[in-house]
Amino acid sequence: MAWKSKTRNLQVFDTELSADTVEWCPCTGGEDAGTSRTGRLYLFEFRREGLVRPPLTELQRMDTAAILDMKWCHVPLSGEAVLGMAVASGELQLYSLSKSQEGGRSLRSLSSLEVGAERLALSLDWSTGRMDSSDVRVVCSDSAGCVSVLEPAEGGLTALSHWKAHEFEAWISAFSYWDTQLVYSGGDDCKLKGWDLRAGPSCPTFTSKRHSMGVCSIHSNPHQEHILATGSYDELILLWDERNMRQPLSESPTGGGVWRLKWHPIHQHLLLAACMHNDFHILHCRQALEGSGGPCPIIASYILHNSLAYGADWSRLSLEEPAPCSPPAAEPKESFTESGRHLRIQYESPTASFDTSLEDDAGRYIPEDITAPPTPPSAGLGINSAEEASSQSCLMASCSFYDHMLHVWRWDWAPDEAQQC
Repeated sequence: MAWKSKTRNLQVFDTELSADTVEWCPCTGGEDAGTSRTGRLYLFEFRREGLVRPPLTELQRMDTAAILDMKWCHVPLSGEAVLGMAVASGELQLYSLSKSQEGGRSLRSLSSLEVGAERLALSLDWSTGRMDSSDVRVVCSDSAGCVSVLEPAEGGLTALSHWKAHEFEAWISAFSYWDTQLVYSGGDDCKLKGWDLRAGPSCPTFTSKRHSMGVCSIHSNPHQEHILATGSYDELILLWDERNMRQPLSESPTGGGVWRLKWHPIHQHLLLAACMHNDFHILHCRQALEGSGGPCPIIASYILHNSLAYGADWSRLSLEEPAPCSPPAAEPKESFTESGRHLRIQYESPTASFDTSLEDDAGRYIPEDITAPPTPPSAGLGINSAEEASSQSCLMASCSFYDHMLHVWRWDWAPDEAQQC
């Protein structure tokens, strides 16, 4: 059974500074985009109130050191959502998402800890990927090739361990969500390494040179035990069984260096990839994980960014109502002859940045009654679970570096026989 799918843009926001990372808050409504050595953190709220205005509302912005990575803790800490940031000052910083007396939301600083002098903090990951709050820790990697494990506490952050893991920049670090005593790291020395915190960091549990260039991205699958995804400047996504790190389960070429990988928060076989010089792609990994050995097919792509594809994330927010049909994700055209309507690109600049939205003559920012051709189906891609048996919609955010743009978009997909708009 083949799939039909398409992507469509909902909103574009100029972050002014180079955009490096974007994350949806998994605990309460909220979403961020952060950015070179001088940075800025934005807090947005997504409001789905019909089609009369763009859905993102900016709640807060603050100037910071450059933000190289950020991740929300998957569970609330002391009743609040907590955001971790790896910044160019060499610090790991924590912020809590708090409600004001007026009912609004804002981020306030909780704590920070320098992971090392004269270095950049490059990545972080929380141990809470399976929504487990019993042992909350953070792993962070830096430009000196070191990895640190820290624990948030009432008085701030406590360093539990710190070690030299790679010869050059340690681009990425991540927990195994199924055994959070296991940590993985990847570096510019082209090595992927595993570490057991119980044994101490003096020697890695394995060292893989399967990637031929720097390892940029690692993500443990929160739904399926032992499954790990890694990405590299070598333009390959490798899927691994943690019990056998000598040979990957599959190898998928993407045509661009793989900077970030994100497993879907619900659907265990869907993997989102930010592929630097080759846009954003969604891969379906079921057959590879079942032992086919072949590459994972790309079932959807988002191609509207014009610069390095760096940050990407799935939202947990539900898009229950069917989306109106909209133009395909391609260069906007001045008019749509099929419908007789004209497309306006509207800019708003109240704070020296601008929001961009698409409107038709009636003022609806997503044009209606325009059918987009589906993404070519992947031959032989089957659906064998109830959760993937009908039409689905996913809300996404992505950001690109040199053009400093944040995009919010949706992906609609279904089996062939499901009704399409």
